[in-house]
Amino acid sequence: MAPVRNSRVLFNSVPQGASHERTGYPVPGETLVTDHSQTIDLDNVSLDGGKVLAKVLAISVDPYLRGRMRAASKKSYSDAFKLGDPISNFAVVKVLRSDNPSYKPGQHLYGFADFAEYIVISEPSHWRVLPENSNVPWSVYVGVAGMPGKTAVYGWKEVAQAKKGETVYVSTAAGPVGSMVVQIAKAEGLKVIASAGQESKLDFLRQIGADVVFNYKTTDLATVLEEHGPIDIYWDHVGNKTLSTVLDHMNTFGRVVIIGAIASYNGQPDPIYNLATALWKRLTLRGFIVSDYEKKYADEFYATIPEKIAKGEFKYTETIVRSLDDAPQLVTDVQKGNNTGKAVIILADD
Repeated sequence: MAPVRNSRVLFNSVPQGASHERTGYPVPGETLVTDHSQTIDLDNVSLDGGKVLAKVLAISVDPYLRGRMRAASKKSYSDAFKLGDPISNFAVVKVLRSDNPSYKPGQHLYGFADFAEYIVISEPSHWRVLPENSNVPWSVYVGVAGMPGKTAVYGWKEVAQAKKGETVYVSTAAGPVGSMVVQIAKAEGLKVIASAGQESKLDFLRQIGADVVFNYKTTDLATVLEEHGPIDIYWDHVGNKTLSTVLDHMNTFGRVVIIGAIASYNGQPDPIYNLATALWKRLTLRGFIVSDYEKKYADEFYATIPEKIAKGEFKYTETIVRSLDDAPQLVTDVQKGNNTGKAVIILADD
């Protein structure tokens, strides 16, 4: 067989605004570009040393990717993307050829892949073999059955320390992490306050059982929390002024689970002036990175969560594109909140 095209999405430039590394949204066609120049010989590409050749089926697009679009000199918990190289994230792939006896053609794997049509996996032991008959679409394994779902489940177990009858506020709650938290909290008997910025997202939150739903763009947060609080658990995806407001409405011994800070990913962060509230209310503020707890919870997660999703016990929504040409725009849409639910690139159904 002749070599075939292997399109990729490349990191072309650091988003520009002011001098701060997180100022400015990614610009499709400038920050990220889709390159169609590479080819790959699927029959003859070398797999020596236990490598695996795979076709990429589904790639996750997540808010945290913005933090990797920075100068390499800026340090963070995840590596910066390298200029001129493909960007990467969690993906589901199908094995085409293998030089590793643990991975066979036809198997589906979950792991970290370049935004590309085909990849050669040099360390397949870092990948997880997915079940073939779970009745869960492959795209969902990068959503509520993947890293976002793990973030919700692991963070809830490890940090939230929830008790029946407590009140939780979930910001940007219609996304894959937030919506899982809403459903977990309702199943455990908590009162759930949830916010989103579009009417369709609010409808979804009502469908999955949130007790209080509001549009954070048009409704005053402090007024909602004053009426429906105090808050025992704040699941924070936003940071900035939202965090400041919630701190004033936390219950004594409340827990703040800091998952993200989307309000400052593309601009300067706002100072938190009322942090002393954490002292006199004896609050716990805890940053959470899902990879810290993979070994502790992953086996239990895969043994239980996909089955619940297949049965409809956990509901989800997706925004899907089917071409790497559309990937740069989808990355920007996620930063601006213009997607619904999980953003995913599906390159093939199998």
